[in-house]
Amino acid sequence: MLKTSRFGRLGWLALSLLVLVIDQVSKAHFEGSLQMFQQIVVIPDYFSWTLAYNTGAAFSFLADGGGWQRWLFAVIALVVSAVLVVWLKRLGRDDTWLAIALALVLGGALGNLYDRIALGHVIDFILVHWQNRHYFPAFNFADSAITVGAIMLALDMFRSKKTGETVND
Repeated sequence: MLKTSRFGRLGWLALSLLVLVIDQVSKAHFEGSLQMFQQIVVIPDYFSWTLAYNTGAAFSFLADGGGWQRWLFAVIALVVSAVLVVWLKRLGRDDTWLAIALALVLGGALGNLYDRIALGHVIDFILVHWQNRHYFPAFNFADSAITVGAIMLALDMFRSKKTGETVND
């Protein structure tokens, strides 16, 4: 059995806090610098800054829900955040990859949760496109942290032989 310390990997909450701070500072910057849907081209035909609000979830899911979705997504984010903190606490010393993944997802979830509760919408400002066609909705730093963390979680499932596990041939 893996030996865990009293606080598990809760030290990685510092990464979650860093993600939250970078997310909120960047959102404040772009909200103060851009008009709604104004684009500043960074790399022509590929990448722009733009300001957009999302009242829904990923890919604007339920954005036209009439307002109830704000609280549904807030409750989901709170529950997921609590689960992630408990999971971090239960991790062992050798679970650094997993701790980083969970901390990234947690920081991103908290960044978007703050927007949802305080503003009623999530602020997005990153737009990836090709030849003026938008292949992805606008997103933000929190979304990026959640995505990277989720990919890391998926990769963790495929890691070979974790400590304490046996391989059946």
